[in-house]
Amino acid sequence: MRTDVWKPNSTVATIVVKDNRFLLVEEWSQGRLVYNQPAGHIEKGESLIEAAIRETLEETGWTVRVTGLLGLYINQAFEHTTYHRHAFIAEPVSHDPDLPLDRGIEDAIWLSWEELIQQKDRMRSEAVLKCFEDYRAGKHYPLDFIYDFNHPENGEA
Repeated sequence: MRTDVWKPNSTVATIVVKDNRFLLVEEWSQGRLVYNQPAGHIEKGESLIEAAIRETLEETGWTVRVTGLLGLYINQAFEHTTYHRHAFIAEPVSHDPDLPLDRGIEDAIWLSWEELIQQKDRMRSEAVLKCFEDYRAGKHYPLDFIYDFNHPENGEA
């Protein structure tokens, strides 16, 4: 096994918008209650899009349909930890208010842009606000920008 190979953490995050409001999770991170998009790590055998849909459901109770790719955000959070955050855009499909939320998630809330900006100091990382800013700036890539050899159907829009 090679020891000189660097392996970043691969994660997904989802921008969900409904009635000009953004879906966020209020979660605990390093002893602080912070805001984040529904986000998390990709599980073995899962496509990026499947991970985005699953994480959103587990963290918010919302089933979503992924409509586009927002971008790839690379962040060295700690000296030896780098995250590759694949951010997606999605629309809400249905909500299950009885679904228990993931451990560490306090609540799933909808905030307007103005409310979100008022809470900018409570964002989990700089990537959270940057994703929202890019969405508002109109960044959007088609899903077929991604070709997954294990899940080729996931690149179809």
